[in-house]
Amino acid sequence: MSVITTHRQGEVLVVVSNNPPVNALGAAVRDGLVAAMQEASGDDSVKAVVIRADGRTFFAGADITEFGKPKTDSVDLNTVINTIEASAKPVVAAIHGTALGGGLEVALGCHYRVAVPSAKLGLPEVKLGLIPGAGGTQRLPRVVGVEAALPMVTSGDPIPAKLGASIGLVDALVGEDSLEADAVEFARSVIGNASHPVSSARTDKIAGTDPGVFDAFRKANARKLKGFEAPEAAIQAVEIATKHPFAQGLPMERALFEPLMAGTQSAALRHLFFAERAANKIDDVPADTPILPIAKVGVIGAGTMGGGITMNFLSAGIPVTMVEREQAPLDRGVATIRKNYENTAAKGRLTGEQVEKAMSLLTPSLNLEDLADCDLVIEAVFELMEIKKDVFGKLDKICKPGAILATNTSYLNVNEIAASTSRPESVIGLHFFSPANVMRMLEIVRGAKTGASVLATSMKLAKTIGKVAVVAGVCHGFIGNRILMARQQQGDAFFEEGLLPEQVDKVLTDFGFPMGPFQMADLAGLDIGWTKETSDPSKVKDVLCERGRLGQKTGAGFYDYAADRTRTPSDEVNALILDLADKSGKRRDHVSDEEILERLLYPMINEAALILEEGIAQRASDIDVMYVHGYGWPSYTGGPMFWAGTQGLDKIVAGLEKHADKWPDLKISKLLKDKVAKGETFA
Repeated sequence: MSVITTHRQGEVLVVVSNNPPVNALGAAVRDGLVAAMQEASGDDSVKAVVIRADGRTFFAGADITEFGKPKTDSVDLNTVINTIEASAKPVVAAIHGTALGGGLEVALGCHYRVAVPSAKLGLPEVKLGLIPGAGGTQRLPRVVGVEAALPMVTSGDPIPAKLGASIGLVDALVGEDSLEADAVEFARSVIGNASHPVSSARTDKIAGTDPGVFDAFRKANARKLKGFEAPEAAIQAVEIATKHPFAQGLPMERALFEPLMAGTQSAALRHLFFAERAANKIDDVPADTPILPIAKVGVIGAGTMGGGITMNFLSAGIPVTMVEREQAPLDRGVATIRKNYENTAAKGRLTGEQVEKAMSLLTPSLNLEDLADCDLVIEAVFELMEIKKDVFGKLDKICKPGAILATNTSYLNVNEIAASTSRPESVIGLHFFSPANVMRMLEIVRGAKTGASVLATSMKLAKTIGKVAVVAGVCHGFIGNRILMARQQQGDAFFEEGLLPEQVDKVLTDFGFPMGPFQMADLAGLDIGWTKETSDPSKVKDVLCERGRLGQKTGAGFYDYAADRTRTPSDEVNALILDLADKSGKRRDHVSDEEILERLLYPMINEAALILEEGIAQRASDIDVMYVHGYGWPSYTGGPMFWAGTQGLDKIVAGLEKHADKWPDLKISKLLKDKVAKGETFA
């Protein structure tokens, strides 16, 4: 069956795309659209054209599988859009689902656009390190104006059809269940018009644009766009639209597009696009594995983590019973959840009705027995094995048969926790990242006896609550924190050489991380894992804890903090570090930023390779996904394993060997060495 078909509704030719799952604009679709327009042009009885799609969405973009492949004899997208726009007969785009990227460019090439209210429209190319390459940056500002266009082309986030209608992107909102009929009716209503709007020829929305608007936008969004190449190219492209006729602007857009397509950032972001999808596949769990119903969830702990975990399920419409030991922390937890929702509503992202709906799904409790009818119970209690085992022993007796029992541990042995129950096949690790209601990453830890349905259900549930999930095996710290420990171990070595926190942190923030290791430690709290009994006066962190400098929560840690948590270097801490460095006899006058970066990141690559050797992670790309979404690794580098390949794995191994005296216990991964010997990367 052809992916593009046509049928008549009186004098209107309806062109239909049926290219599941997302009607991507592959070669057959492009050729079919041009053929359909030629059919309309050659038939005098056709007075108007409606373009729509079958399935769940309008054209959701280009066919990403064609990226980087040799060109075919098929027409390109610009030819398709120009053919539509040049039609002497009015062409109406009938949009449902999403009109994204090339899909929105096709819609912009149509003379009119109608959409169902639930539709979304956007140009998400920047998320793949690109800009629109078929006139999107030139037509969009002509249709909606510069101020509306800039956020769309630089963030890549789609906008709802109702907003599209308010800015002129959508000409009419139509019935959810009557899209074709309403679009045909709209097409009939414009047949008699003397002329039809041609996006590329419009100047009404861009005439008199203040040239200062572009630098103002750059300044206002500097932090969000830092490090990314594509958003800057998109800003330049929109500016071109305000200064040049469309015929000149189109090749100028292309000149900005092509280096991005050939560049490392786009390759990295495309790698992550496919990596996220690959992470959903578990090698030995068949696609038809039965999924367990999750109608009600229990969460043990109403603190920061327990409350955040609870919000994920409430927001997805799943009832939660949240259990605490005492009334005061339970009340605080419920109040914090409400406050978080109300803050979101104050920003316009939720309605008051949605806030109350979410809160109505929450049942606070002081009794573990109230979890008896839950399909899934997640504990978020103190990170001590004896406490975890005690909780799971109780849950084993309370929870119904078949219920999934999950631990939110970030380090502890899930197999040992599972052994405290009579149903280890029902036990799994669900490691949420803090703040759990914001962070998209979910590390799903598969125990030795975790059942296939329990694992498959957890993966599906992750998607339900908007998380990106990666499966990990059992070891200390699993994937994410085990790799992080390899970086953190450098802290004491740096201090012995007299390096100060701000120098080390700056190297990582310059690389693209949102914060460095010492900033992150202050945020988390320096007293995590610290006890007075085991405190070591030769360790900077331990001394700071002894002095009550526990991080942001006490206004002082590695840095000093003002009331608004503004961070400044601490004279006290810096003096302590230099004194300890002098006593160690290892103080150095200068350590280059390059060496600092190598010593922070190369051990992480090595530890990740060891994790792959041991089968703790299924694939290298899973590690990339986890580090981008869970630890702030800059996405435009593709994650640690992809980045290592762009640097050259031989360079990584050479760096590990060069700094071997800094890591007396380091074992260089055999897998890493084998990759170097074969000239391979992890990609």
